[in-house]
Amino acid sequence: MFLIILVGGAAFVLRLYGEELTEITFVPDSEFVAPDALADNAYQDPAMWFSRPGMSAQNDPARWQPQFEGASEEGEASPPSPTPTPDIERRRFAVFFVHPTSYFDGRQWNAPIDDEESQARARLMVRGMASAFNQASEIWVPRYRQATFGAFITIDPQAQNALDAAYSDIEAAFTFFLDSIPEDMPIVIAGHSQGGYHVTRLLEEQVASTPLQQRVAMAYPIGWPISIEHDLPSLGLPACATAEQGGCIVSWASFADPPEPGQFLRRYTELPGMDGEPRGESPILCVNPLTGELGGSADAELNLGTLVPEDDLSTGTLLAGSVPASCADNGLLIIGNPPDLGQYVLPGNNYHVYDIPLFWQNLNRDVVRRVAAWQPAS
Repeated sequence: MFLIILVGGAAFVLRLYGEELTEITFVPDSEFVAPDALADNAYQDPAMWFSRPGMSAQNDPARWQPQFEGASEEGEASPPSPTPTPDIERRRFAVFFVHPTSYFDGRQWNAPIDDEESQARARLMVRGMASAFNQASEIWVPRYRQATFGAFITIDPQAQNALDAAYSDIEAAFTFFLDSIPEDMPIVIAGHSQGGYHVTRLLEEQVASTPLQQRVAMAYPIGWPISIEHDLPSLGLPACATAEQGGCIVSWASFADPPEPGQFLRRYTELPGMDGEPRGESPILCVNPLTGELGGSADAELNLGTLVPEDDLSTGTLLAGSVPASCADNGLLIIGNPPDLGQYVLPGNNYHVYDIPLFWQNLNRDVVRRVAAWQPAS
């Protein structure tokens, strides 16, 4: 299901064999070969999208709506929100969501668009992650020739080539998305992990200091570490400081107690920020998903619903009040005692796979509230 069956293999190898063998297993030893350029009209084809307007709800994974634990088949009202959800008229906005890595093959740097295994995994991720934005009037989730998992665990320059190639697909899909939605419709750009990386590039290269910046109501590059000092100034939007703020950026990276983020932070410091300077120990952006505020702590009672998988990973239910959240000084989001969400927790109590499911219902409410509060600059 959505809880990234793909990461299961990586997590298993990491736990058993450590970083060295993981790199040998997943980092391609072949030379990077740039994928052929997509046709100019490639994203006109509905088959190039996991989700887009015109699909039936049954076939659109982003329109999935989980029930609360113990709910009847007819459904059950969700727990009351600390902040009222705006009425349906104020939900007129379009989401462009980029899914995380679902390709683990170490034989090449980018996934073929017709790779059945990775595409099936990606669809499941869309169901569990992009569905948190399902109150939007439009949700667009492109298929793309993503960089393989190994590109994120090596400093080989070819890894950046793979990311550049993947981004070129995302850029083309984003252009078609912009051409397809009404000109006055607010835009939310979101993604997780590799998807979060591509979101930051869209913000830097397509949004910041352009007329489009006036249309972006929110950005959610979740699970991708953003340096407040070296990355954020390049993105065109500020960090969200309060829960009632629109036109800003929300992101977090989840670890349970006791957090052991050595591997995560090493990768963060190895690569330069968007300003070209070393990130070093600069704090990571952390907007608390339970309060909607920059930094701070919140008890589990404010968690409106964690998406908990069933044993076979085919579905899941929402469980309210089970997971707290606290932004540490270094910007990691600490979620307290490790919740039992399944076997895909990464070494060091890294809950990266579950960044969105941990706070699914809060995110579902957050985006609606922020878009309602957003006003384009005059």
